[in-house]
Amino acid sequence: MKRAALILVLLLAFSVRAGDKKVDVAKVHGKIQFVTSFGDYKVQVVTSFADLHVQIVTSFPDKPGQWQIVDSFPDYKIEMVNSFPDFTIQYVKSFPGPRK
Repeated sequence: MKRAALILVLLLAFSVRAGDKKVDVAKVHGKIQFVTSFGDYKVQVVTSFADLHVQIVTSFPDKPGQWQIVDSFPDYKIEMVNSFPDFTIQYVKSFPGPRK
Protein backbone atom coordinates (compact mmCIF):
# COMPACT_ATOMS: atom_id res chain seq x y z
CA MET A 1 0.00 0.00 0.00
CA LYS A 2 2.82 2.38 0.86
CA ARG A 3 4.55 1.51 -2.38
CA ALA A 4 1.44 2.33 -4.43
CA ALA A 5 1.05 5.64 -2.59
CA LEU A 6 4.70 6.48 -3.22
CA ILE A 7 4.35 5.72 -6.94
CA LEU A 8 1.22 7.86 -7.11
CA VAL A 9 2.98 10.78 -5.42
CA LEU A 10 5.96 10.47 -7.76
CA LEU A 11 3.72 10.36 -10.82
CA LEU A 12 1.91 13.49 -9.68
CA ALA A 13 5.16 15.28 -8.86
CA PHE A 14 6.75 14.56 -12.24
CA SER A 15 3.69 15.04 -14.42
CA VAL A 16 3.82 18.15 -16.57
CA ARG A 17 0.72 19.44 -18.23
CA ALA A 18 0.94 21.58 -21.35
CA GLY A 19 -1.08 24.36 -19.74
CA ASP A 20 1.38 24.70 -16.86
CA LYS A 21 4.35 25.91 -18.89
CA LYS A 22 4.93 29.64 -18.88
CA VAL A 23 7.12 31.19 -21.55
CA ASP A 24 9.76 33.71 -20.46
CA VAL A 25 8.95 36.20 -23.22
CA ALA A 26 11.97 38.36 -22.33
CA LYS A 27 14.19 35.67 -23.86
CA VAL A 28 12.33 35.60 -27.18
CA HIS A 29 14.35 38.04 -29.25
CA GLY A 30 16.77 37.83 -32.14
CA LYS A 31 16.31 36.33 -35.57
CA ILE A 32 12.75 35.12 -36.05
CA GLN A 33 11.33 32.90 -38.78
CA PHE A 34 7.58 32.57 -39.26
CA VAL A 35 6.45 29.01 -39.98
CA THR A 36 3.08 27.36 -40.56
CA SER A 37 3.71 24.34 -38.32
CA PHE A 38 6.13 22.94 -35.75
CA GLY A 39 7.25 26.33 -34.45
CA ASP A 40 9.09 26.81 -31.18
CA TYR A 41 6.23 28.99 -29.95
CA LYS A 42 2.61 29.64 -30.92
CA VAL A 43 1.91 33.37 -30.93
CA GLN A 44 -1.22 35.45 -31.31
CA VAL A 45 -1.14 39.11 -32.38
CA VAL A 46 -3.39 41.37 -30.28
CA THR A 47 -3.98 45.11 -30.10
CA SER A 48 -3.95 45.44 -26.32
CA PHE A 49 -2.82 43.62 -23.17
CA ALA A 50 -0.04 41.70 -24.92
CA ASP A 51 2.56 39.63 -23.07
CA LEU A 52 5.32 41.02 -25.30
CA HIS A 53 5.64 44.25 -27.26
CA VAL A 54 7.58 43.49 -30.46
CA GLN A 55 9.61 45.93 -32.52
CA ILE A 56 10.68 44.73 -35.97
CA VAL A 57 14.30 45.73 -36.64
CA THR A 58 16.59 45.23 -39.64
CA SER A 59 19.77 44.57 -37.65
CA PHE A 60 21.07 43.90 -34.13
CA PRO A 61 17.99 42.37 -32.48
CA ASP A 62 19.72 42.09 -29.12
CA LYS A 63 17.14 43.46 -26.67
CA PRO A 64 13.95 41.77 -25.42
CA GLY A 65 11.13 42.29 -27.89
CA GLN A 66 13.33 43.15 -30.85
CA TRP A 67 12.77 40.77 -33.74
CA GLN A 68 14.62 40.56 -37.04
CA ILE A 69 12.58 38.58 -39.56
CA VAL A 70 14.70 36.04 -41.49
CA ASP A 71 14.10 33.20 -43.93
CA SER A 72 16.91 30.96 -42.70
CA PHE A 73 19.02 30.27 -39.62
CA PRO A 74 16.55 31.66 -37.06
CA ASP A 75 17.02 31.82 -33.31
CA TYR A 76 13.32 31.02 -32.90
CA LYS A 77 10.56 29.71 -35.15
CA ILE A 78 7.20 31.36 -34.54
CA GLU A 79 3.84 29.91 -35.56
CA MET A 80 1.05 32.48 -35.74
CA VAL A 81 -2.30 31.23 -34.38
CA ASN A 82 -5.74 32.68 -33.70
CA SER A 83 -6.40 30.72 -30.52
CA PHE A 84 -4.54 28.93 -27.72
CA PRO A 85 -1.20 30.77 -28.05
CA ASP A 86 1.84 30.25 -25.85
CA PHE A 87 1.96 34.04 -25.53
CA THR A 88 0.54 37.16 -27.19
CA ILE A 89 2.38 39.98 -28.95
CA GLN A 90 1.63 43.53 -30.01
CA TYR A 91 3.67 45.27 -32.70
CA VAL A 92 5.11 48.61 -31.59
CA LYS A 93 7.45 51.23 -33.08
CA SER A 94 9.22 51.97 -29.79
CA PHE A 95 9.66 50.57 -26.27
CA PRO A 96 9.70 46.83 -27.03
CA GLY A 97 9.84 44.21 -24.30
CA PRO A 98 7.73 42.15 -21.92
CA ARG A 99 4.66 43.57 -20.20
CA LYS A 100 3.54 42.53 -16.75
